[in-house]
Amino acid sequence: MSRVAIVQMNSSHNVGENLQKLNVFFKQAQKGGAELLVLPENFAFMGMQAGDKLFVAEEFVEGVIQRTVSQLAKLHSIWVIAGSLFLQHSKARVKASSLVYNHNGENIARYDKIHLFDAQVSDKELHHESMTIAPGNKTAVVDTPVCRIGLSICYDLRFPELYRKLVLEGAELFTVPSAFTAITGAAHWEVLIRARAIENLCYVLAPNQGGVHTNGRSTHGHSMIVDPWGKIINEQPEGEGVIFADIDLQRLQQLRKEFPCNEHHILK
Repeated sequence: MSRVAIVQMNSSHNVGENLQKLNVFFKQAQKGGAELLVLPENFAFMGMQAGDKLFVAEEFVEGVIQRTVSQLAKLHSIWVIAGSLFLQHSKARVKASSLVYNHNGENIARYDKIHLFDAQVSDKELHHESMTIAPGNKTAVVDTPVCRIGLSICYDLRFPELYRKLVLEGAELFTVPSAFTAITGAAHWEVLIRARAIENLCYVLAPNQGGVHTNGRSTHGHSMIVDPWGKIINEQPEGEGVIFADIDLQRLQQLRKEFPCNEHHILK
């Protein structure tokens, strides 16, 4: 079995402060024996205004955010999935990207968020990500020492066809770094995560933002690790912190053998 860890954060608009927090989280993950650490969406920056992300976006493989994560991965000899950060794309829009680093701090994979959150959450809360973010168009599955991992980000969670494609590409675990709103999280967060696990017989690691941020936005928290049968192995309801779980690939393969729904699926 392999041990994994996920981080729940309450990130602010101050990149330096957010990156400083990572030192503690990486130390906790290393002390807890994790081989893989997954950070939430927007771990380094939650802007005051939607357009602020344009000013902190980095060139791919350059910049203080990517450099910090790479150095911490190497220092603590741990694989890291940097939930999402903003990478340069054009003058008007950025990419929201999940980056994978190995234990030597080398970037080995990138996934650009495909589904963008354009939604009226309430009378007072409107999100229009496509105004400042350009969508990705490629799935990403990466081999790690833990298992074969399919990458996704937040709003992707609502689109089961994406996860079907990932499992057909060999995914045994999904990562869903998120900043789910307090309203949508309370309604749908747990049920969607467990559904993606159950219908694909995959582990799901879902680190979330949680709390009231400096921009006034409230996120749901309840970061969780779910097994292929839909059982919540570990959860962080509130506050910042690191939680752990063991990934048992023998159990996963046994479940897939006994309950071969992936083989029965007509869309292959």
